[in-house]
Amino acid sequence: MGSIAKKGLQQYLLQLQQHPLRTKAITAGVLSAISDIVAQKITGIQKLQVRRLLLKVLFGVVYLGPFGHFLHLVLDKIFKGKRDKSTVAKKVLLEQVTSSPWNNLLFMVYYGLVVERRPWIQVKSNIKREYPKVQYTAWAFWPVVGWVNHQYVPLQFRVIFHSIIACCWGIFLNLRARSMVLKKA
Repeated sequence: MGSIAKKGLQQYLLQLQQHPLRTKAITAGVLSAISDIVAQKITGIQKLQVRRLLLKVLFGVVYLGPFGHFLHLVLDKIFKGKRDKSTVAKKVLLEQVTSSPWNNLLFMVYYGLVVERRPWIQVKSNIKREYPKVQYTAWAFWPVVGWVNHQYVPLQFRVIFHSIIACCWGIFLNLRARSMVLKKA
């Protein structure tokens, strides 16, 4: 079995080298699927909501993987691949004031309009109410992840590392949302 896993990892690394954008997009989609399946089960959804799952996969493949791929390339270009502590701090800060707010806002719009099929007026109201909390929570958590990512993870693995953490983050957010609903009931 170890040999199969080793060959699978070697093939994955080869694909990552030969087709980095495609591989990161597919990886983000797969991890989005895992996150959503686990979140659905933990929050008590008995029958897997396939439409929701596929829409989350689509978001991972079409947006999260490619956005992360190009974001890390641009950051490395801006800072010329440096990894000293001052440069890493600047990368994390830039990431947190630009892509973090954008990603959270875009996800909330996508989730409300596309996944949940709610009208814009409800989505807009939810964003006004919940976005500040989501963003502040993100700013408490993601800078640490960004620091580790930029300081220790090679460029070709940064999107994958981020996607793995995002998979766990998505489960956490679903559990948090579920506990808030239960408290209100």
